[in-house]
Amino acid sequence: MSRIGKKPVVVPAGVEVKIDGSTVTVKGPKGTLSRTFSKELTIKQEGAEIIVERPSDDKMHRSLHGLTRTLVNNMVEGVTNGFSKSLDIEGIGYRAQKQGKNLVMNLGYSHQVIVPEIDGITIDVPSANKIIVNGIDKQMVGQFAAQIREKRPPEPYKGKGIRYTGERIIRKEGKAGKGKK
Repeated sequence: MSRIGKKPVVVPAGVEVKIDGSTVTVKGPKGTLSRTFSKELTIKQEGAEIIVERPSDDKMHRSLHGLTRTLVNNMVEGVTNGFSKSLDIEGIGYRAQKQGKNLVMNLGYSHQVIVPEIDGITIDVPSANKIIVNGIDKQMVGQFAAQIREKRPPEPYKGKGIRYTGERIIRKEGKAGKGKK
């Protein structure tokens, strides 16, 4: 039995959950999220808990069980606290700033890289080399942060580029020069 799938999702006060067949809608202080899950799994609310049950021990049902529970938990977590990813910019002359709803970055190219904010995502730039992506949908926040990182991924020789905070870049040694005889 899935250990994660068996755990009930606790619904905090102020969060409203509506289950309509296989569609779950979660409404909280930060916004509303809705998602459709597999029709084979049973999602039900008992008091202040959401329980996900599977019909059999088939491999497909076992894999969907934990996934569905985690996605419902992420929806509840997103509308109460929200999610954020922080990125660091490293390199001489590399910097970011916010102009209106656009993120403008100088990343060593001959032009500025401009990334517009999308619905459901907010960008904060507390310093010239730090970017924080916030939102209520965990998948959307991670995807948007990955798209920003993609503009200049960290390179292995000097470590210049955009990286997630805490990400460890495996460094390579440069040219060793001619061998001496």
